[in-house]
Amino acid sequence: MTRPRRLRALAAVATATAFALLPAVPARADAIRDQQWGLEALHTDRAWQTTKGKGITVAVLDTGVDDAHPDLAGQVLPGKDLIGFGAGRGDRSWALHGTAMAGIIAGRGNGPGRGDGVLGVAPEAKILPVRVILESGDPARAKARKSRGTALADGIRWAADQGADVINLSLGDDSESAHPEPGEDAAVQYALGKGVAVVASAGNSGEKGDRISYPAAYPGVIAVAAVDQYGTHAAFSTRRWYATVSAPGVDIVVANPDQHYYIEWGTSAASAFVSGAVALVRAAHPDLSPAQLKTLLADTARDAPAGGRDDARGYGMVDPAAAIEAGAKQGPGDPGARSAQAGYRDEYFGSGPTPQGGGGGPAGWLAPSAGGLGAVLLALAVVLWRGRNPGGRNAAAPGHTPFPTGPLR
Repeated sequence: MTRPRRLRALAAVATATAFALLPAVPARADAIRDQQWGLEALHTDRAWQTTKGKGITVAVLDTGVDDAHPDLAGQVLPGKDLIGFGAGRGDRSWALHGTAMAGIIAGRGNGPGRGDGVLGVAPEAKILPVRVILESGDPARAKARKSRGTALADGIRWAADQGADVINLSLGDDSESAHPEPGEDAAVQYALGKGVAVVASAGNSGEKGDRISYPAAYPGVIAVAAVDQYGTHAAFSTRRWYATVSAPGVDIVVANPDQHYYIEWGTSAASAFVSGAVALVRAAHPDLSPAQLKTLLADTARDAPAGGRDDARGYGMVDPAAAIEAGAKQGPGDPGARSAQAGYRDEYFGSGPTPQGGGGGPAGWLAPSAGGLGAVLLALAVVLWRGRNPGGRNAAAPGHTPFPTGPLR
């Protein structure tokens, strides 16, 4: 027997302490699925005719993942905690952001026929959790930022050594002092050299000067910008030369360890969507190199901006179904191959910065009738309903102070 559920709304900007209570709205059993517009936007139904990601492991380097969440039960592999202290299971500041990202990537839903809860882009992929940051509300966060400066770089290398096929980095430093950190860059190149695709959020400084975000700006990374339901560039999403593709990042339903579901926004979510997309393509074409995968996503992206690319949306909306189809024509590649599309040819990763006045408008891919560290990349939370069983990133070097990309409250 299921517990009655209601749409209770609790808005919370992660950088603030105030909460706004929104009106309660009755919810049907499929209310969560009805609001997962991102799956339709990525044409996942077409991609799933070929694969749902079986055999692929996506490492989620984040604040931890709740392996007991009904939507993720059986999906989460034994992971690694590179922080070693801070909030633990059952605490309010434990694994919020990481669980949300894991659900977007590989959620399987729950309940009869798995018709309730969050369904991920690659629901048959496995999640490898690597804790490399603490939530913004964790009292130990300041300590972690001072004492766990190499956690991200170490986590990337560990995930690559454990056989991850994709590494999701829904995090970034886009503070005014953000700078490339050699250890992180080397770790990314290590992973790419082992054939691991690396995906990162482009940053949330679109309304704060479009500051460069790391690790998104490291060579070879698939950097993801955010768009809304109409394919329009999200104002908060950073516009920079390294943007590869765009993905849903506004009004995204996410799972939470507290057994509630939230509506979030940010390039964190966009990165997770693309990691799920890469998992689907890798499952269909396991021999493709990271450089080939990055090129494939760019070449098959939908609704490309004028001129083929801009800093706001990269090469357009990621389309895993189209990439799977085009991938059949690709030959196996050297895992460490370096191509211009992967970001090695020139100073810029891609075609260079978009001139002032560049694009970012609607792409028109969905009709209007369709219902950091340095920046908080998932910042707005709305409680949708309670499930049936209720119950940043840290400094990489002195002066390099990234943050989690989306504490939920």
